[in-house]
Amino acid sequence: MKKLKAFWKKITIKNKITLFTGTVFLTILVAIVFDAILIRLFVIDVNDIMEDNSKGGEIVAVLDKEKDCFNAYIDNNSLENREALLNSFSETDKAINEIPLDYDRLGENRYAQLFSLRTCYDVYCSSRDELVNEELQSHDYVSRLYSVYTMQDYLLGYAQKFVDLTLKDGNAKYRELIPTVFAVPLIAVTLSILLFSIVLEISRMMNKAITEPVLKLANASRRIAANDFFIDDVQADNEDELGELVVAFNKMKYATGEYIEALEQRREALDKLHAQEVETLEAEKQLDAMNLELLKNQINPHFLFNTLNVIGGMANLEGASTSEQMIKALSSLFRYNLKNQAKEVLLSQELKVSEDYMYLQKMRFGDRVKYVVNCEVDADNVMVPTFTLQPIIENSIIHGISPKVEGGCVSVDVSKVDDNLVIVIKDTGKGMDSETLKKLHESLEGKENGGVGIGIGNIYRRIKGMYAEGDMKIDSTEGEGTTITITLPYLAGDTD
Repeated sequence: MKKLKAFWKKITIKNKITLFTGTVFLTILVAIVFDAILIRLFVIDVNDIMEDNSKGGEIVAVLDKEKDCFNAYIDNNSLENREALLNSFSETDKAINEIPLDYDRLGENRYAQLFSLRTCYDVYCSSRDELVNEELQSHDYVSRLYSVYTMQDYLLGYAQKFVDLTLKDGNAKYRELIPTVFAVPLIAVTLSILLFSIVLEISRMMNKAITEPVLKLANASRRIAANDFFIDDVQADNEDELGELVVAFNKMKYATGEYIEALEQRREALDKLHAQEVETLEAEKQLDAMNLELLKNQINPHFLFNTLNVIGGMANLEGASTSEQMIKALSSLFRYNLKNQAKEVLLSQELKVSEDYMYLQKMRFGDRVKYVVNCEVDADNVMVPTFTLQPIIENSIIHGISPKVEGGCVSVDVSKVDDNLVIVIKDTGKGMDSETLKKLHESLEGKENGGVGIGIGNIYRRIKGMYAEGDMKIDSTEGEGTTITITLPYLAGDTD
């Protein structure tokens, strides 16, 4: 036993696991083999006995049926009775010839009985068929009919004797199986107990050789994590990989303590650097806020001048209702631009101020400008960055649709895709060529406003700065228009 334990300490972990796995596999294999033996000795053999009994009984049954059909046909040789008789002939022939004439399987008595049955059946079939197919009754018809009756009785006798012999052989075979069936489980239980004991002992040895050292290492690691580097060495008498790991761990434990002071100094330096980064980030946020405020005050003078001219013209041509509506829209736009200090607002507010802006543009451009909104989300319950839609729509009007004589359409489509809010602003303006679009993308990435248009760069940077998953893409085709796709996290808002 001592030699076995010494051998166990020296072998590698891989070999330990292989040995344990092999033992478990052997236990399972033994169980499977004994199960197979039980199935072979009991289930299969018993099934053969039952199948033989069933086939023997089937012969008796079909012979009885054929006899009844034969009598019915003799009494009334109708077409229906003849068809039933012919069917019974087929069933009888199939049942008698279904059992193979195998001496080794049937044994001497059953083989002789089945041979006699088939021989008698062949003679019977010849006499029966002559009698059934005879159209005119001959002078010896009655004698031949009774001869067929007699052969039917002989056949039934042979068949019944064959069934009796089958039952007798089956009972004898079953009695032979009983001692074996009772012995196999006893042997299986004995071997199972033996193998289980071996597996249990190997499991205990594996626990001591692998689990206990690992637990000791884990406990020591937790103490080291609490900055306690001067604990006792981990003890393990293994000579495998775990033993080597324990030795290396003890060496590293002392070596690590020497670097603690240097690590503390480095941590302090990193803390200072992090504080500087936080200050820089805060300054960038303040700069973005200032840019937002600056953007809110960038009301295009040409837009304001043209709008006021249109309001004056409409006041002369119509009653006060149209002018009043335009003034309200303009006032709402001013109020939203100058008084809204929040970084995020409800989507419905952004859509409302965009609608006010487009109302004024429709008054200016008439039928040249069309505006379509398709919102598939609850605009009163989702948040978006402040002052996002109107500057993009204004950019579409000024740079895209206004230069075209026939005008164009601005559409806003809002939908929810997975956990994101997707806003697509599309115009049918003059669009941009590939070179201009490339410069626009470079300008956005470089945080330069030149050539970007009113507020586009500011909106792009705010989206990137506010949301890790936020994005804004610009696609354009010269002569067809521009599409801006904004992707934001879907943030539910307070409708109050």
